[in-house]
Amino acid sequence: MADKAQLQEAIKTQGEVVRKLKSEKASKEQIDDEVAKLLQLKAQLGGDEGKHVFVLKTAKGTRDYNPKQMAIREKVFNIIVSCFKRHGAETIDTPVFELKETLTGKYGEDSKLIYDLKDQGGELLSLRYDLTVPFARYLALNKITNIKRYHIAKVYRRDNPAMTRGRYREFYQCDFDIAGQYDAMIPDAECLKIVYEILNELDLGDFRIKVNDRRILDGMFAVCGVPDEKFRTICSTVDKLDKTAWEDVRKEMVNEKGLSEDVADRIGAYVSMQGGQDLAERLLQDPKLSQNKQACAGLTDMKLLFSYLELFQVTDKVVFDLSLARGLDYYTGVIYEAVLSQTIPAPVCTPTEQNGADEAGVSVGSVAGGGRYDGLVGMFDPKGRKVPCVGVSIGIERIFSIMEQKAEASSVKVRTTETQVLVASAQKNLLEERLKLTSELWNAGIKAEVLYKKNPKLLSQLQHCEETGIPLVAILGEQELKDGVVKLRNVASREEVDVPRADLVDEIKTRTL
Repeated sequence: MADKAQLQEAIKTQGEVVRKLKSEKASKEQIDDEVAKLLQLKAQLGGDEGKHVFVLKTAKGTRDYNPKQMAIREKVFNIIVSCFKRHGAETIDTPVFELKETLTGKYGEDSKLIYDLKDQGGELLSLRYDLTVPFARYLALNKITNIKRYHIAKVYRRDNPAMTRGRYREFYQCDFDIAGQYDAMIPDAECLKIVYEILNELDLGDFRIKVNDRRILDGMFAVCGVPDEKFRTICSTVDKLDKTAWEDVRKEMVNEKGLSEDVADRIGAYVSMQGGQDLAERLLQDPKLSQNKQACAGLTDMKLLFSYLELFQVTDKVVFDLSLARGLDYYTGVIYEAVLSQTIPAPVCTPTEQNGADEAGVSVGSVAGGGRYDGLVGMFDPKGRKVPCVGVSIGIERIFSIMEQKAEASSVKVRTTETQVLVASAQKNLLEERLKLTSELWNAGIKAEVLYKKNPKLLSQLQHCEETGIPLVAILGEQELKDGVVKLRNVASREEVDVPRADLVDEIKTRTL
């Protein structure tokens, strides 16, 4: 009985925790976690109180998309895909899961975020973490040495979700990559041009594209006195500079990664530098960096890259930033990341999506990133044959978060269908005629709808158009049928005109172009 009394006390205490979180409007995930603990305690009691209560929710770090959100998402996808196609890319697809060993050892400290699947008998599998490693595996497997491809698909990361910032455990990536042996920096410059075009067209506000080079970073670490075996781990720490103050990054280098304070301070002097082609030229004269072969090669290529970016007219948004590190292990040359220059308004969350958003605004972090990875394909090739690659990944979820918030703030209604015309009737007993006309319009390629009622009121039909944004109504009546015409009504202006039935398709096309 004592155990039962203790359980009841624990249930009471846990219930108070849940109520407090709800009153404080804590994040949905926090509340769900505490509710799950409460249900576990109740289950231990047995009897009616212990009945399992099913919590209806999406899995942590995932979300559903309603028709309005999908309409915005489709618009974003169309802009991105049309840009990829404009640059001559073709598309591929790969399985959502890969052999575990395909993904292991490619992501540095982020490898712990890979979702491993339970052994299904014979093969150890993991959900793909990004689209780049599967792409490299695809090239090696199919012995492809040059391709310009884009790939849009879902990837999975066992990350700590921050859903108001567009960070999820399941999310889309939009990748563009150029594989093949080409002259230095030409494909790299095109990738940056693509980022520039997409962010301009999406109209997300002012942005910056930060560029650096892994060879410059490695050279910098070497001349600052970082031991070779610590390059990658220090790189991961430097990568935090976009979210963390230098003091905290320095503390991690010294206290956790074991660097001396002098070495950390020398790194600090370099990573504070930003500029353009002028900075590359200046660093080539740097007494220490100029003695490092790797750094010199990276700086020479950086100068070349900026000369191409000038021809592409994108240098107004590109900055050479020595603090940019990008923590993934497979990068070998140029790396880049696009960030928005300002925070965005806090999102309007539905009760089920409330996630403790900062009311002042939301900083979304990077919205695109990528770089050169010349050694990745060789890791999969039995003979170690390398295929040089450079690519960019567009952060679709973060972009989508911004677009969604802009739509919430705007008075413009988002249409979720593309229906051009509703076929309506003003009188009873005209269902057959409505269906006949609807079929004629469908056969002619017109996007048309009809209400699923035998005798709907004309007002109900017009209201449906106003609610869903259908611009035109084709109205049938006894008189119109006798005269061989259809009354075409503009929903917004309420103007009506009789159109001969034979001309209806052309008239609808003209008015809805």
